[in-house]
Amino acid sequence: MTTLRLATFNVENLFARWRFKEGLDPATANSRGWIVDQTHFEELGMDDKAITGAAVREIKADVLCLEEVENVDTLKHFRAQALGGRAQYPYVAGVDGNDPRLIDVAVLSKLPITRIRSYQHLMDPESPTEPLFSRDCLEVDIEFGPDAGYDGTTSVTLFVNHFKSMLGGRAQTRGRRQRQAAKVKEIVAGRFGTEAPGEHPFVVLGDLNDYLEADGDGASGIDQLVTWDQVENVVARLPQDERWTHFWDGGDEYRQLDYILPATSLALAAPHALPEIFRKGMPLRAVKYTGPRFPGVGPDKPKASDHCPVIFELELPQTTA
Repeated sequence: MTTLRLATFNVENLFARWRFKEGLDPATANSRGWIVDQTHFEELGMDDKAITGAAVREIKADVLCLEEVENVDTLKHFRAQALGGRAQYPYVAGVDGNDPRLIDVAVLSKLPITRIRSYQHLMDPESPTEPLFSRDCLEVDIEFGPDAGYDGTTSVTLFVNHFKSMLGGRAQTRGRRQRQAAKVKEIVAGRFGTEAPGEHPFVVLGDLNDYLEADGDGASGIDQLVTWDQVENVVARLPQDERWTHFWDGGDEYRQLDYILPATSLALAAPHALPEIFRKGMPLRAVKYTGPRFPGVGPDKPKASDHCPVIFELELPQTTA
C-alpha cells in the first residue's frame, strides 16, 4: 500500500499584492476588466502570508489542494518565499477560472501531476449565459511510480472545487450549489463509469461553501454530493463538535465548509484513519478553538486564513509496473 497525505486549504485571497475588501459585490470588482482600484482592494501585508506558509509547512501534505489563489505565478512566488521553493513542491497545477475576483483553485504536489482538465467552460442550465462553476472543478491525476521510489505504479484523481459562496443568503444561493454538486457527480461518473465509480481511486475535495445541517434558511445545497454512496465524508468520523473548518463571526457560526470525499474504495482501505483539522492559524476571534496558535496571530488579522486545512491520509494499492 502507498500512503498519500492529502490536504485541502482555502488560503483566503492568496494574491500577489491585493485582497478584496469585506462585503464587496464581485460583479463590481471586475466590471471593466482587471483594474486595480483601491476602492475595491486593500494592500496585503506579509504577515498573513507568513502565517499561511507556516501552516502549510506544518501540515506536511504530499499533495495540497488550494482555493482562493490568484494564479499559478502567485502560487509559485508563495512557494519560493514561504515553502522552501521547488524542492519542496516541484509540481504545480492551476488554470485561470471564472471568478471575477480572479480567485482560482490550484494544486501543489510532491508527486508528478500527469493530467489536468478544467470544466470552467460548462454553462449553468438555469442561466445559460453564466458559467456553472464559480471558479472551476479542476481534475488532476497524481501518479506514484519508480521515479517517486515506489515499486509499482499508482495514481489517484482529484476533483478540486470551490463552490458558490453563501454571500447574499444561504437560501438565495442554494440552487447554484445544488447544480454544481450534481455536475461534479456527473463528471466523476463520466470518468469512472456510472455503475460503481466509487471502486476507482478518486477524491472530491475543496471548499463546498455549505454545511449539511438544515436551518432557518432551509436545507443544504451540497448534501447530494457529500452523502453520495460512492464517496465518504471522512470529517464525519470526528465527533460532531470537532468537525468545523470555518468560523463566521457574523453569526457566531462554526461550520464544516471544507471537505475531503474519497471514493468508497479508498475510504474502506483506511477504515480507522481520522482526518486532521488544523487550526493553529485561526484568528483569535474563533474562541471555540483553545489550542496553540502561531506567534503573531491577531484577533482578525494577521492569520493563516478564515478556513482550516483539512488533512487525510489515503492508503492506495500499488499495481505492478
